[in-house]
Amino acid sequence: MATSTTQLPSNGSRLTLAEALACANDTRALHVGPGVLRLVPEVFRTHFPGARAIIVADPRTFALAGQTVAAALAAAHIETLPPFIFTDPALYAEFKYVEQLEAALRLHDAIAIAVGSGTINDLTKLVTHRTGRPSYLCVGTAASMDGYTAFGASITFEGAKQTFNCPAPRAVVADTDILCQAPTAMTASGYADLFAKVPAGADWILADAIGAEPIDPRAWAIVQGGLRDALADPAGARAGKASALMPLVEGLMLGGFAMQWTKTSRPASGAEHQFSHLWDMEHHTHQGAAPSHGFKVGIATLAVTAFYEALLRQPLEQLDVEAAVARWPDAAAIRRTTETLFTGDEFLATAVRETQAKHVTPAELRTQLTRLRAGWPELRRRLQTQLIPFADARARLRAVGAPTDPREIGIPLERLRRTFIRAQFIRRRFTVLDLALRAGVTEACLDEIFGPRGPWAPAHP
Repeated sequence: MATSTTQLPSNGSRLTLAEALACANDTRALHVGPGVLRLVPEVFRTHFPGARAIIVADPRTFALAGQTVAAALAAAHIETLPPFIFTDPALYAEFKYVEQLEAALRLHDAIAIAVGSGTINDLTKLVTHRTGRPSYLCVGTAASMDGYTAFGASITFEGAKQTFNCPAPRAVVADTDILCQAPTAMTASGYADLFAKVPAGADWILADAIGAEPIDPRAWAIVQGGLRDALADPAGARAGKASALMPLVEGLMLGGFAMQWTKTSRPASGAEHQFSHLWDMEHHTHQGAAPSHGFKVGIATLAVTAFYEALLRQPLEQLDVEAAVARWPDAAAIRRTTETLFTGDEFLATAVRETQAKHVTPAELRTQLTRLRAGWPELRRRLQTQLIPFADARARLRAVGAPTDPREIGIPLERLRRTFIRAQFIRRRFTVLDLALRAGVTEACLDEIFGPRGPWAPAHP
């Protein structure tokens, strides 16, 4: 039996930036390269003719690029209001900052120019949408995440990390001269976020194979086509070499275009992002601050890769489907389990809602597992081709300067093991966590990862 309903392009089927940009529903222009900051006035006037501008930044990004943008706009005789500068040193993509920016932008009709990286961009993106503006212009200051061109903004609201649907920017300018000056930790964070597309792709292959969610071939080609090339030089990215940063930032932008095309984060996000979102929802901090999104996702990418390697050693072609169906809990039992697992958590309602949304009946489970068993030899081969081995992944993340041990971001191994269980409950998206649970092999895989020969055991530093 076939393991997939979708004919995929190979990872070598790379789209050009122009081809990928043509797939974007919101973004109409992308300028990446040295010295492109000077193009901001021209780009703004082209896409927002006759409009006034307002720069949104924080003190660091305003000093890094905002002042130059303001001077260029003035020289081009584009009316610009005084900038909105977030001054809180604890600035985060949290809804209270959405409210602050929204209150300011409702006083006028100027088009925002977001100068910054993830937090500034997501706040500006959501506020632009909430205030009814046609769009905004983004000036990226670090190759730190894939959200610049993503459809939707990731904001913490009511204790839970949530993705608010809102359009991506009309245009993005990413000057590599500026990106090269970004702190190395931000570049490492972006590299780790891009690396996450590898296991995210594997999750989509699984979802497609069992009939849970078909792969969109165009979105797949946008994200996966040039992914290996974009990840090829982690040491160069760490050193701030333009030759390494160009493909890295392009890869991050491509992820956003794919999300615009599908209007979901599925092309670029899988179980590894569920780990990160869970830690956000648990308000995890390390040494007094929340680790960056990329660092959390990087550790989660290693964890999920290790889980995949354990799963691929399972003889699922011999799976006892009827036994798995017999032990499958009904929706009421799943709800009780969820309520017990998340007692006292402020996001309990989210966990219940998301878990109920993806619960399958025994008949549906039987169909899925029968397909899995029949197609496992070929599916295993495809997953092995998609994944980058754990040892190689860890070496690359080390080379770029990202953490590779969960304890480096304040996650003890005992908590990491719990995360494998809890993360499955917080999003309805089908991932390897769901497949293992439905096949009844979760604990066997976790015992291998956290056993004496596991990747973070003392003998495997």
